[in-house]
Amino acid sequence: MTQGPAAQGDKRVGSLIQVPDPVLMGILNVTPDSFSDGGEFFGVKPAVVQAEKMLDEGAHIIDLGGESTRPGSDPVSPEEELRRVLPVVRGILESRPETKISIDTYRASTAEAALDAGARVVNDVTALRGDSRMAGLVAERGCPVVLMHMLGEPKSMQQDPRYGDVVREVRDFLAGRTEYAASAGVREENVILDPGVGFGKTLRHNLQLLNNLDVFVELGFPVLVGASRKSFLGKILGSEDAGDRLFGTVATSVIAYERGATLFRVHDVRANKEALEVAAAVRRV
Repeated sequence: MTQGPAAQGDKRVGSLIQVPDPVLMGILNVTPDSFSDGGEFFGVKPAVVQAEKMLDEGAHIIDLGGESTRPGSDPVSPEEELRRVLPVVRGILESRPETKISIDTYRASTAEAALDAGARVVNDVTALRGDSRMAGLVAERGCPVVLMHMLGEPKSMQQDPRYGDVVREVRDFLAGRTEYAASAGVREENVILDPGVGFGKTLRHNLQLLNNLDVFVELGFPVLVGASRKSFLGKILGSEDAGDRLFGTVATSVIAYERGATLFRVHDVRANKEALEVAAAVRRV
């Protein structure tokens, strides 16, 4: 397989050429049932206020989702997802016109409407498998796309996840999805890879992925890590409350950065940004 642009040290992220490395992607769930912040930002006004807060704290991208993908969650209708996210896209851009918004969806209809409204990235947890139209849409629009690994579907992914070799299997899956994306016309420089921490993985699987991120970096594309507040951190820290996992999240961000990750999808922007700024300063010496 031909390695993507990151293999030559190019830190550009698709068409978001001016985005620095590391990249902070602030999580904005406009859902009533997300695992950490469900209901907190369910509505246009609270969602826009939270987006503004994350931007002020240093977020480079706002990742907006209208359907929870927490373990055990049920899907919502396409109409309901669109009803949740579209007014928020418009509201954020009315308040902060230069905001780079990522639409977290596997539905081409939702992605298309969000892109039409001004979103600039598609974050697809199914890696273009959930909707046969998505790859063509991303290719046509020339926008960055996140291809994530998930074992099964959110409803059942954490029931009994098993792998022979989780690092090799996730790596091979993502390599295959980049080839599929290329065959559909998606430009290499627009591909971002996400090993899917917490999506159909045990505690050990997640730790193995984080410890071997260089394997994914070697595929030649920017790597995104989304470990923020996830339950595997709670198992390590003995915390049932997702809000108590800030320091564990920051640790995963710094470790992932040291292993070559470029983008970090987080709830707590300022803490992660400051930790990554220190890590980046050390790397530059």
